[in-house]
Amino acid sequence: MELTNTQRAEVLIHALPYIQKYYGKIVVIKYGGNAMTSPQLKEAVMGDVVLLSLVGVKVVLVHGGGPEISEMLTKTGKQSQFVNGLRVTDRETVEIVQMVLAGKVNKGLVNLLETIGGKAMGLSGIDGHMIQAKMKDPALGYVGEITGIDPSPVLDVLDKGYIPVISTLGCDSEGNVYNINADTAAAQLAGTLRAESLISMSDIPGLLRNKEDPSTLIPQVAVSEAPQLIKDGVISGGMIPKVECCIEAIRQGVHRVFIIDGRVPHSILIEMLTDEGIGTMFV
Repeated sequence: MELTNTQRAEVLIHALPYIQKYYGKIVVIKYGGNAMTSPQLKEAVMGDVVLLSLVGVKVVLVHGGGPEISEMLTKTGKQSQFVNGLRVTDRETVEIVQMVLAGKVNKGLVNLLETIGGKAMGLSGIDGHMIQAKMKDPALGYVGEITGIDPSPVLDVLDKGYIPVISTLGCDSEGNVYNINADTAAAQLAGTLRAESLISMSDIPGLLRNKEDPSTLIPQVAVSEAPQLIKDGVISGGMIPKVECCIEAIRQGVHRVFIIDGRVPHSILIEMLTDEGIGTMFV
């Protein structure tokens, strides 16, 4: 659809109050799912991130990379094993995770952001010992539970005008490296940074009363309502840990937390710069 110049101007004027609301504030975006695997969606997301950065929003991009890790493990002849949605990670696997997340995926995103006019800097949770962790459960191997976050590297990068792109690896004082769940890392980082918003990109429209019916989207959920929604089965399976991360972020002082559909092009801008929004907001 081709917009006239007048319509373009109206779009910008309509977005102005939202831009003012977020200007100079930190917004953490957890990037994963289909939006990472489709080249068109990936470009749309990175375009949104660059635009927000250029209008003065301090965007922090936290990414996963599950499909790429599984692909690399298959190439090296290793089977992916999952327990309760968490990847069993032996020492050899954690080396591959580090290589894929901090290397291939992270630098690929930095490169793409730079190509379309952004200024980006890749970091992992190991850099500056930003994400400190310990072993979550010996049965899972090097899957980490976060014990502390030092936001200094992120704040330093933001102060220099770069978009920090963060891969979710953690480490301990002995130098062990851990694979950290990206939702958990994004929530804790957003809390530590006192972010204005945390936006979690997903492969669903948000919280649905009926999983089969997108029209049953719940636009807003109070933290106090979540236990009942879990009891009623509205929040179930893989959504439970995702929602728990959203609630934890709110408890840590993040003002607004959203789960949005990463399969919709420009879903970040629709959520941040319009009245209607697109997903489920936690308050």
